[in-house]
Amino acid sequence: MIPVDNKIQCFGMVPNDGKTDVKYDVVICGVGGQGAILASDILGRAAVMEGMAVQAAETHGMAQRGGSVENHVRIGSAYGSLIPQKSADLMIALEPIEAVRYAHLMKKGGVILMNTETVLPFTVTTGKAAYPAVSELAEKLSAHFKVIPFNATDVAKAAGNRQAANVVMIGAASNFIPIQEKTFKDCIQALVPPKFLDVNLKAFDLGKEKGKQ
Repeated sequence: MIPVDNKIQCFGMVPNDGKTDVKYDVVICGVGGQGAILASDILGRAAVMEGMAVQAAETHGMAQRGGSVENHVRIGSAYGSLIPQKSADLMIALEPIEAVRYAHLMKKGGVILMNTETVLPFTVTTGKAAYPAVSELAEKLSAHFKVIPFNATDVAKAAGNRQAANVVMIGAASNFIPIQEKTFKDCIQALVPPKFLDVNLKAFDLGKEKGKQ
């Protein structure tokens, strides 16, 4: 449940003034602890604030162990909260290998925003497996999708806190999602603790520039 203008809006319900002429599906993926849930909350709330119908589904994974996290946000959809295969317009991948894991959800020519900062799984850190070169992952995905790879974690560091990488990615995504920049920033202000607000607003701005590649 999300309060908007002193009213309660709910993901999965169409507001009375809901706009169903805009249909846009977004997959947000990463590993536990990267802030995928906050990113989806910002996006979903922003769409609701602009009067759009929103359906959302969250798969939290094993957050404390760095498990895979997959969130679906469907703007203007009346057909359920899960994005069908080969249907997503945009992917926000907070970790490179997760972009590959969920590529089956993307439509041909869809946009993949890929954070190139890796989170090594247990099998890699113990030497039981090798992590592929990120450049190779991006190249293979580029055969089917528009891939924009950049190190969102480094951008977040430049903004003042590496943990704001999720908001950097939302900033990059704002170039493609049919929602006003001011609405995104209003949602960040509503959802981020005041002491971290300036850093996150800067992270959004820097991310927006990166997404214009």
